[in-house]
Amino acid sequence: MPSIDQVARQYRSLCLSGIADHLEQLLSQAEAGDSSYLQFADCLIRHEQQQRNSKRVEQNRRRAGFPLHKSLEEFDYRFQTTISKREVNSLLDFGFIDNRDNVVFIGPPGVGKTHLAIGIGLKAIEAGYKVGFHTALGLMEALELAELKGELKKKINQLLKFDCLIIDELGYLPMNKQGMHNLFQLINALYEYRSIILTTNKAFTDWGEFFFDDNVAVPIVDRIIHHSHIFMLGGESYRLKAKLNNSY
Repeated sequence: MPSIDQVARQYRSLCLSGIADHLEQLLSQAEAGDSSYLQFADCLIRHEQQQRNSKRVEQNRRRAGFPLHKSLEEFDYRFQTTISKREVNSLLDFGFIDNRDNVVFIGPPGVGKTHLAIGIGLKAIEAGYKVGFHTALGLMEALELAELKGELKKKINQLLKFDCLIIDELGYLPMNKQGMHNLFQLINALYEYRSIILTTNKAFTDWGEFFFDDNVAVPIVDRIIHHSHIFMLGGESYRLKAKLNNSY
């Protein structure tokens, strides 16, 4: 008569670690519920699938590179009234990712753009998509380093492995000529192939201010807005409000 440990090792040798890790619990549940052999077999495979999905979601969360956890459930629509919960929820069927569309949040600092981008990204990961997060500055530095190593194409191909790429805080700092060139290469590669969630404090008509060259700004804007959902956010800064409240 084999022991539970022996059977668990056999499952693990077949790379069925989800079953192996919870075999004793699954057996107890089956015995208590007087399950048939077929029901128990179905229970085992469902458990393995659930465990694998949970691990995949957790791995994709770590790979995304989010700087902090910001869920949509935490977003305060009472304070940020220029976008509605209904508008945000309309994105959560992730048709924009399936259709290779983009989502753009435009507004001043502190109004919730990054929170929304991360929250939607987390929901996308839970739905099975791969998401990558970069600040615009961090992305420019990574692309510049890759270009110096002669590996720009390789770096862009790595970024193309994500179903959706979040680019946060574009426009807060000016770019040099090489940075503009590298960003164009990336946006051009993503165009109609992968989705972008972009946050920026600049209206598209003002992008020439940080690109210093409308000849670069115009084709980048053109590729971003061609298939996009654009949301204009306004109001006061969350961070400023919190600081003022804490000062009393």
